[in-house]
Amino acid sequence: MQRRDFVKAMIAATATAKAAAGQQTAPPVVQKLPPAAPKAPGPVPWSRGLLDVKPLPMTPLVPDAVAETNTHFFTDTQMATLRRLGEIFMPPGKGSLKGYPSAIEAAAPEFLDFLIGSSPADRKQMYQSGLDRLETEAKEKFGISFAHASAAQADQLIRPWLRAWMNEHPPTEEHALFINIAHMDFRTATINSQAWADAARAAGKPAPDVDLYWYPVDPDLRDADSRKAAARRGTAVN
Repeated sequence: MQRRDFVKAMIAATATAKAAAGQQTAPPVVQKLPPAAPKAPGPVPWSRGLLDVKPLPMTPLVPDAVAETNTHFFTDTQMATLRRLGEIFMPPGKGSLKGYPSAIEAAAPEFLDFLIGSSPADRKQMYQSGLDRLETEAKEKFGISFAHASAAQADQLIRPWLRAWMNEHPPTEEHALFINIAHMDFRTATINSQAWADAARAAGKPAPDVDLYWYPVDPDLRDADSRKAAARRGTAVN
């Protein structure tokens, strides 16, 4: 009887242990993937049309065509006056400057048309009113357009306004300021042009650099200053 009781107790203990082990074992966890994001029904606003864009053909650019100088700012009458002013202020070179271009040959008027058109409002107004005044005075005094004025006629309209001045102290009269600024602009634009550099190389001289030139307002002043300096040194100038 005792042996049977012992066996029954062992069987019961084994069954209890298996039941307990079964209760402690956790069921396997099944991982679920997130649902796939739905596809957009069409291109978003900031990308709409990009798929239809085709690359532009790669064609070589011609420098002369890119840098073509067309008038954009001045009127036709103002541009004609400006060109005549350039002919007077910067004619073809003579003497030691023979072979150097004039303002017209260096396309200085076209360059100034671009420059003034991109300048502040006060400089635009100065050029426009100055050119209009030259045109008006030429018609009143000679009955012709300033563009057709002779050198002597143009000199009568320009020379009374020429001043000897320094950069820090420009003329105060409005028209005198225009005449002298235009005179300086024409010389600077011509001397720093490609045509001027080509002429310098053709003459066996180094091409000039930008902003390294100074010219008196009146060419006669250069000779007068030379004579004064020579007089102070006690030497003569031929």
